Amino acid sequence: MGRPGGRRRREPADPRQASLVRAVLAAAVAVATIATVVGLVLLWPRGERPTAPSALGTANGLQLVDGTVASVRPYDCTSTGDAAAAPDAPAVTCAYAMVALPGRDGVEVDLAPDVVQSGVSPGDRVRLAHVPASADAPETWLFLDFVRGLPLAALAISFALLVVLVARLRGLAALVGLVVTGIAVLEFMLPALLVGRDPLLVGVVGSSAILLVVLYLAHGVSVRTTTALLGTLFGVALTALLATWAGAAAHLTGVGSEGDASLVSLAGQIDLSGLLVCGVVLAGLGVLNDVTITQASAVWELHELQPGLSARRLFGSAMRIGRDHIASTVYTIVFAYAGAALPVLLLIELSTAPLSQVVVSGDVAAEVVRSLVGAIGLVLAVPLTTGLGVLVVRLTARRPAG
Repeated sequence: MGRPGGRRRREPADPRQASLVRAVLAAAVAVATIATVVGLVLLWPRGERPTAPSALGTANGLQLVDGTVASVRPYDCTSTGDAAAAPDAPAVTCAYAMVALPGRDGVEVDLAPDVVQSGVSPGDRVRLAHVPASADAPETWLFLDFVRGLPLAALAISFALLVVLVARLRGLAALVGLVVTGIAVLEFMLPALLVGRDPLLVGVVGSSAILLVVLYLAHGVSVRTTTALLGTLFGVALTALLATWAGAAAHLTGVGSEGDASLVSLAGQIDLSGLLVCGVVLAGLGVLNDVTITQASAVWELHELQPGLSARRLFGSAMRIGRDHIASTVYTIVFAYAGAALPVLLLIELSTAPLSQVVVSGDVAAEVVRSLVGAIGLVLAVPLTTGLGVLVVRLTARRPAG
């Protein structure tokens, strides 16, 4: 019985039993780590990687120069280009911009309608391409893009400061994990895909490597974190298998835009249908991690508050939390994909074809597969992680006396 006015006395778990459970978990993580390391060694990109030539790369002496917009002079360009073919088209505005350059006289460049519509005003920093004069053509200055370094850096610094201020050491560890993720994607996954490695294996191995580092870095080395890790790895494997099956069953080619076609022409060794699978795995990684960590934490906290709960009641209580999390996260997945595919959705709205035909078209079907596969992996990872957490916490945590 508990002591009057005090906390209920607890007994430690069976030490041999707890040690055995920890050994099994450590062995599972060791197997996953060894498999991941072997995969990294076998899939590591070697040899020359394909590169995309610049559209202006054929010009001799091409230079990129940053300058500051001094003045903007709009003009109506409705009668030029594609707009001339549609008499009832809305007015289109282009502009001439005078750009001040360091150590040079100012130059005037022509701005396309989309640049003008995005907003350009004196003081904006822009990047120009300078093509020197030749025997066949005069000197040319072309607008390439805006210089966005300062606002992006300010946004990134603000984000990092807020994360550290609110989450403290955990936030700092999460930022380090974010850096590790960026390195894994930029130094392994993207180069491996470019040299023709299997996209499914690259996605699974790269995701596993990220998880093995990031979870322990952000949440500490513990039985709870290991439980979440195993649940997440299960979700990654299931998502990869489902995406592979769905891509083959739906005959998704992965070629859905001009960018995809350009990728094929520049790096023909890339399997775009496999690239779709890799993208689904990578896109669902963060959501899976969020859900499994939450479920593992819920199991441990519920057991701490009511250590006398039976395994069945503990699982049921944790799953009630998991159901709410599933509901909100499924919306998150769908909204995220809907936002990324907004241009495609607008084309659907403009289409005169029946909705039943549009939904099964290549572009839309790919987005449907991404959303549904990610959601299925998420939903199934919740009960698995919860059940594993209940089993582990019942065998390793302290129990009520008597």
